[in-house]
Amino acid sequence: MINLSYVILGVLLDFILGDPYSFPHPVKLMGNLISLEDRLLRKNGKLRIKGFFMAVGNISLVFFLVSGLLSLLKPYKVIYALVYIYLIYTSVAAKSLDFEATKVKNALLSSLENARYQLSFIVGRETKNLSEKEIMNATIETVAENTSDGVIAPLFFGLILGPAGALTYKMVNTMDSMLGYKNEKYIDFGRYPAIIDDIFNFIPARITGFLFCIIGLFFGKNAFNIMFRDRKKHSSPNAGYPESAIAGILGIQLGGDNMYNGKLVHKPTLGDNLKLVEPSDIDITIKIMYCCEILFLIISSGIYKLI
Repeated sequence: MINLSYVILGVLLDFILGDPYSFPHPVKLMGNLISLEDRLLRKNGKLRIKGFFMAVGNISLVFFLVSGLLSLLKPYKVIYALVYIYLIYTSVAAKSLDFEATKVKNALLSSLENARYQLSFIVGRETKNLSEKEIMNATIETVAENTSDGVIAPLFFGLILGPAGALTYKMVNTMDSMLGYKNEKYIDFGRYPAIIDDIFNFIPARITGFLFCIIGLFFGKNAFNIMFRDRKKHSSPNAGYPESAIAGILGIQLGGDNMYNGKLVHKPTLGDNLKLVEPSDIDITIKIMYCCEILFLIISSGIYKLI
């Protein structure tokens, strides 16, 4: 049975603490496991089928491991509650996303080089030649996309399947972030992790886009028209929803060409270029992320009361 109050307490813990870098974290363990599998399974070819079975195996491992742990702890109510809350807390990344995006914004005040360096920790594109405008755009795009990937999606699965669902999603998303590249090294091995990630994010990304647009109405902006117009321009079947919605709210243009692993990748633009992007737009995007998380929990609480 899903415990809504434990989910909310996990979110509050994330609001307060974020992810302490030195603290034991399930996602770090997932990353270590994926790195080991990447090294071991890359031998002797058949990478596509190996990637498929690795993805299915990792998903099953996390789901049944977390489910089994909570089943064992259920008779011990206090310990069960603490573990439940802790696992939800580790699956949500709003505070960390806020922290990393704010570091980029603050770095812009000191030097372009410092801002490029800070940005390199949160994006996959090359940052060494980015302009101030491109750095701000990349930061806004990252916060918008990760509002879905790092906040709404784990809560969505956590509210349906509890911590097992939230952490299973985190495994899916971590595999995609580490292996889901369309380059020579990962085009085969990362194919199925990337497809599975697209499937898992299908509903959360659309929920995030719609919530962004609803929140945008309180900013006096109707972003629905931009989202419906531009959502399918993105190469990702999911990221176009939150990114086009945030572009509509801010009145800026996101997307465009970027360098990835030494290659120029052509991307369409999202939104209308109604004004120049400013550092304050990063702050606004972060505020919208938190509002989206709160609104999602309010709506979810209402649904839970009805059922």
